[in-house]
Formats: sequence, structure tokens, C-alpha cells
Amino acid sequence: MAMDGQMAVGENYGLRDEIKAYWSARAETFDRSPGHEIFSESEREAWHRLIVKHLGPGEGRRALDLASGAGVISHLMDDLGFKVTGLDWAEPMLERARAKANSRGRTISFHMADVENTMEPDRAYDVIVTRHLVWTLVDPEKAFAEWIRVLKPGGTLLIVDGDFVSASFAGRLVRRVMKLLERAGLLKADPMHAPGMAEIHTSILSRVYFSKGARADRIAALLKNAGFEDVRIDEDLRDVHRAQARHWNYLKALSRGLQHRYAISACKPR
Repeated sequence: MAMDGQMAVGENYGLRDEIKAYWSARAETFDRSPGHEIFSESEREAWHRLIVKHLGPGEGRRALDLASGAGVISHLMDDLGFKVTGLDWAEPMLERARAKANSRGRTISFHMADVENTMEPDRAYDVIVTRHLVWTLVDPEKAFAEWIRVLKPGGTLLIVDGDFVSASFAGRLVRRVMKLLERAGLLKADPMHAPGMAEIHTSILSRVYFSKGARADRIAALLKNAGFEDVRIDEDLRDVHRAQARHWNYLKALSRGLQHRYAISACKPR
């Protein structure tokens, strides 16, 4: 599929296809960016604390990692003793995830699937985890209904996400300065900002459900409507962000710190 800045467009080529193609193209450089892979033990430990805080210890419980990408969250869950299955619909991401698991001797299963129609059995998983997925959803109501279906009664969903659209005045100013410095060659650009990729990202973002920003309260309301209970919003991700920030330049770390990022946990009724 041709990428060179523009997604191939055919008669039956829609937004979901564009999203799939975008993440397939991102696979090659995905692990190079802090936040997409673990670059320090302090970050690994911070993630472990966050996961255990919301999901408890693994103890062999079955976990479904949705939009698993190159597998970083799957590996964190495996560290903690969960029996993990990762689903993604970008084959290049799955190839990298499988290779990584093999090289590390992990028994994580990775399969291709649509997160809004997983084809997984009813009541199959104790926990579901997603990171940076919800903001990309075309139909979150359908997705949340699917996720509650595959959870066991009493099972827990953990969403880690953020609002990557709306920003404060300070946030917009920092982004503008970063772009100017990148264009001037004074600041190393993120791999996402390779020629054409940022424009594709912006185009996709303008058409997904949360095109105005994936705010935690909106997601929580949709989860409740889908039948989840005990929905909790946790905005204290400072340990994770502090560990990641050590691998970014000052402006990138500042920009991240100004964003609305959060974890949301929710339970399926027993």
C-alpha cells in the first residue's frame, strides 16, 4: 500500500483502513520513541505500580491487551504474572511483537483482530487493558459493548489514554516552539513527524469519534452507559511520566506534562 504522505484511496477505502495503514507504517519506528517502549527500570516499575493499583496481581489471570502494538503493555502484564493475549490489526506491529516475545522467551499470544469486533469468546478474560487506543476509536459505544462481552463477570477494564487534541494556551505555545525548532534543525523530530506522517495523523484525528479530544469524563460516561460499574478516573500518572521525561528533551517533557492524561478503570457487574 502506498504511503508517501498520502494514504491510498479506493472505492471501499474508509477511515478504519486509513487508521490500520497508518499504524502499519508507524511500526518500523514505533519502539524508538520513549512512551512506546520501556527505556529504564524506573519506568517499568512505575507502570507495574499503576497496573497493580487498578488490576491487582496477575496470579495467572487471563488478560487481553487491545491494540497491543509492538507489545510493550503485554510484556508489562506478563511481568506481573498475567496470562496475556495481545490483539492488533496492523500485521507489521504484530510481527514486531511476536519477535520481541520470542527473543525474551515470553509466552504471550499475539493475533490480528479488530478491537471493536474481537471474535473472542464470551466471558473469556479476567482483565482487559488498552493504552492510547480509545482516542482512535470510530465507534466507542460498539467497542465498549464488545469489551464488556468478553470480560468475565467481575472482570476489570483498564484504559490508559489522553486528550491529544485540545490544549491549554501553554500547551499550544510549547507545541508551536517545538515545531519551529524542529524545522530549523535545532530539535530532533519525533519519528511520528517523518514527512507526511504528521499530516496523516492529523487527518485521522479530525474524523474519529473523539475528534475534539478524548476527555476522561466523556469516556467514563460511555462506559457507564455500556453497563460498566465502579468507573474510576485516575489522573495521577506522574511516576510514569517522570520516568519517561528523562529520555525526552525539555520541551517534549513539558508538552507531555501539560496534556490531559489519565487511567480509567471499570468493572463488569458480577
